[in-house]
Amino acid sequence: MLTDRSPNEVLPAGALVLEVKAEPLSVASLDDALALEPQLLVVDAAENAGQAHAVLRALRSRLARPPAIAVVERNELDRFRWEEVVDEVLYPGAPEAEIRLRFAIVRRRHGAAGDSRITLGPLTLDVDTYRVSVQGRALDLTFKEFELLRFLAERPGRVFTRPALMREVWGYDFYGGTRTVDVHIRRLRAKLGPANEGLIETVRGVGYRTADV
Repeated sequence: MLTDRSPNEVLPAGALVLEVKAEPLSVASLDDALALEPQLLVVDAAENAGQAHAVLRALRSRLARPPAIAVVERNELDRFRWEEVVDEVLYPGAPEAEIRLRFAIVRRRHGAAGDSRITLGPLTLDVDTYRVSVQGRALDLTFKEFELLRFLAERPGRVFTRPALMREVWGYDFYGGTRTVDVHIRRLRAKLGPANEGLIETVRGVGYRTADV
């Protein structure tokens, strides 16, 4: 958790048992937080929404990053584009049942099922070994092809524009054009084969998504 205050002020006590490690709310603290290999990162944006958003932007530029939840005051929702940097949002003082639900949704969305695999219909990705198979057939993917497929497979049914995919997969420092996304999508579909290329869908005039199977 990245916070300017005690974690107990964000997460209620009770039956919800979590191993929580707190770090200061700053970009400089990201390395220490990620070194702990958290399954989920909670960023407390209630005290300083601008600083929290900056931290989340920096987190999104990391290739190996856990899913993130922001604790945001309702009156701060419109000030920043939280949807671009965070997986879920909680309000301060949320009841334990809601926290449980949000955590479970995020973990399921990111393929957390007691192992490192993400499944999407006949497709299986192992994020530890970078192995990908479809209907038991191994795929030979480049690193960026894997990261792009992983990003989409972790969020089935959600549509992402080409600029959004550039930011999320290639990072803010990449200066290539959005055509790079189209090229990688075309290569992924070719490797998936005719029977499974439909796992990656084009939303005309918007961008791409994986089928919600």
